Amino acid sequence: MKNISIADILQLPVQERIRLVELIWDSVAAVPEAVEISPELKAELEARLAEFEENPDAGFSWEQVKSHLNDGSWRSV
Repeated sequence: MKNISIADILQLPVQERIRLVELIWDSVAAVPEAVEISPELKAELEARLAEFEENPDAGFSWEQVKSHLNDGSWRSV
């Protein structure tokens, strides 16, 4: 493997750095079983999934979330 320094990466144009991040992310996502999660995180995710399955209509729709983000009203929700 060729060694590339952080300084070399930071000298790349932004679009090339974004592409590099995408390539790295895709390589990680290709083997999800290699990503370890803590027992605490697993328990939290399972609890959230159970809560959603009990009441899938709770919360906000994607359109509501986008609206709150765009107009800044999420700060008061």
